Amino acid sequence: MLRLIPRPLHRVLLIQAHRVRLVWWRIRKPLLLGCRVLAFDGEGRVLLVRHSYGSGRWLLPGGGIAKGEAPLQAALRELAEETACALEDPREIAVIEEPLAGTTNRVHIITGRARGVPHGDGREIVAAQFFALDDLPDNLAQQLQRHLAEWVRTAKAG
Repeated sequence: MLRLIPRPLHRVLLIQAHRVRLVWWRIRKPLLLGCRVLAFDGEGRVLLVRHSYGSGRWLLPGGGIAKGEAPLQAALRELAEETACALEDPREIAVIEEPLAGTTNRVHIITGRARGVPHGDGREIVAAQFFALDDLPDNLAQQLQRHLAEWVRTAKAG
């Protein structure tokens, strides 16, 4: 149904919904549960995305974990929704807690090998592409800057 909304209007609505969500989190302070996917291609490059809302920084694909959903299943779903890619041999390598809009976001980091050609939907995701680890974009999300090297080492060791 949402696909019937023209992409530019959909992006505007996502921005507004994100603002409302941030206010709600500041007021309610729920424990948020999320996942991020550290997906590599056959050349060892990492898959990053940029959302149409939020900071505009590059980050790992991912999102919220639905009630009753396992982190691994959420990661597979989010990766497919955001990039049209699948994940081979997925496994969890870390769980971090980060502050987000006055609350705590518990994030499960899932890694594996991406299968498919990534592309954003032009609505939620405006860019999705692989980057060599020695040629990452300058505007990475702060948590990604802080943890990426550690996560890559863990992913490659397992």
